Amino acid sequence: MCAMTGSPRSRERTESIRSTLLGRVSGFVRCPRVIRLGLRFEKGDDPVTVITNMLAEEGYLNLDALRCAFKLPETRLICRPLYPVRGRLCVRTASRRRVLKQALMLGLCTNQVFDPGRPVLWTATSLTRTVELFDHRGFYA
Repeated sequence: MCAMTGSPRSRERTESIRSTLLGRVSGFVRCPRVIRLGLRFEKGDDPVTVITNMLAEEGYLNLDALRCAFKLPETRLICRPLYPVRGRLCVRTASRRRVLKQALMLGLCTNQVFDPGRPVLWTATSLTRTVELFDHRGFYA
């Protein structure tokens, strides 16, 4: 933000302002974090192939069967990309159930919204995204 504190240009100031309502669990405006999502694949792995193979190996016939296997948030959530990328679940060593649940939820996310009503879209971009999901219902209370 740039603000003038007087007439000459020499009095101009630049201040960085960084604030968010996301993650607040108390107060008048609440947007608590629901979950953090992120998968870490091995170098050279194709994320879509790895997750699709895992889906078949675990006996799920399709994405609808996978969707029925997990309790997901029932409402849309705010989705915020997480930078720097940290705390991702290692696909190779984590339990397959945890990996598949995160892959399912990542497939229901865009960069801005988690929507349980949308079709699951697995792309290299969606599966390698690291995000935090926030419940916005306390914002409009």
